[in-house]
Amino acid sequence: PAKSNIFIQSMVPELTELTFYYMNLVTVSRVQRNPTVKAEIQQRNFEASIPVGFFCYPISQAADITAFKANVVPVGEDQLPMLEQAREIVHSFNSIYGEEVLVMPKAFLPNNQACMRLPGTDGKAKMSKSLGNCIYLSDEADEVKKKVMSMYTDPNHIRVEDPGQVEGNSVFTYLDAFSKPEYFEEFLPDYSGMDELKEHYSRGGLGDVKVKKFLNNVLQAELAPIRERRQMWEKRPQDVYDILKSGSEVARAKAAETLADVRRAMKIDYFENDNLFK
Repeated sequence: PAKSNIFIQSMVPELTELTFYYMNLVTVSRVQRNPTVKAEIQQRNFEASIPVGFFCYPISQAADITAFKANVVPVGEDQLPMLEQAREIVHSFNSIYGEEVLVMPKAFLPNNQACMRLPGTDGKAKMSKSLGNCIYLSDEADEVKKKVMSMYTDPNHIRVEDPGQVEGNSVFTYLDAFSKPEYFEEFLPDYSGMDELKEHYSRGGLGDVKVKKFLNNVLQAELAPIRERRQMWEKRPQDVYDILKSGSEVARAKAAETLADVRRAMKIDYFENDNLFK
């Protein structure tokens, strides 16, 4: 919290007001073309019964970004359409109201290609709570191991001696994302790195269980400090409360500044400087 304000979104009502103003800058057909929205609707089986609030969440995300005048937003590949929608809203608002009130955000993508979009443990396109194919940062060690050992691999790699497919294999995607040279030295010293491991799996003679055990060790090493930190904060609920409350107050003050700028540009700040009579 000394570096970043952590806040509860619903404690910043200014975001709702910004969303309402932005809704007038976006057409229904534009939201319907958003690939992320289309995928989420299909995944949730909303079909024709789409809640209006859900349908407008790309606009709400634009409010989340612009309220704090963010110029860089770290995203995964699947969120690029959402950021593009936000950029369109910024462009429309600044063009219509003749002021550079809103800051144009840019995407910050991971350098590691595997981190662009992690697949679900079942090999589906992405992790999803509703599909139950996620590994959570809050998972205990035994739960992580259980999920890793049941992960989707190559369905044609039935026997150890069978050649295996690395592409589209969730286990190798996760290893590409999280493995480090020191993890090979510690957990799998028979291999020099990912290239050698992939080559062995591709030609046959390397079983899924061995690769999954390595991935489990890698993820446990990555998650251990996070798990330890989480346990520390769980023992300090009042401190967490204070951090969230303070962060929400700071966030609301910042969002209020942006909202004031927006209302001023739209000329609806009626009670400021007698603007109602101008």
